[in-house]
Amino acid sequence: MFTSVLMIEKALTSADVEFVTTLHGDEPVVFHVLLQPRGDQADRLLRAIDDIALGELDEAAREVATPETDAEATARQALDVSLTALRSAGSEAEGRLVEDHPLDALKTLVDEVGADEVIVLTDPHYVEEFFHRDWASRARHKVGVPVLKLFSHSKA
Repeated sequence: MFTSVLMIEKALTSADVEFVTTLHGDEPVVFHVLLQPRGDQADRLLRAIDDIALGELDEAAREVATPETDAEATARQALDVSLTALRSAGSEAEGRLVEDHPLDALKTLVDEVGADEVIVLTDPHYVEEFFHRDWASRARHKVGVPVLKLFSHSKA
């Protein structure tokens, strides 16, 4: 049995679920999912900058104009959808929301469950990645197991 900690920022798409559940062939995988609600002003600014870098000016404008939602309720729903999808694909899965300090929560969970790897699955965040401030880059120095960075297959 292979144990993976899967760090996400939104609900997994069906393509994402298929991708992560087939990474280890036929070996059974247990997923421990961490989802951090996105949505504060700094996140919105970074997403807008990423959109501009990709030439998606309409998306950047929408980031600024979109009102804040209940990030925790949205995150809870995204986590539930993701866990259900992983289980439907035949994997064991449990998860939790991360309130503060996502890398500390990640390190704690890796140690708790004896994880074999960490998978960070997010949309591209070019500004953070350029400065190595994205979750995967920072986790590589903290968790003590291999960290695989994957990009989400489509926007949810």
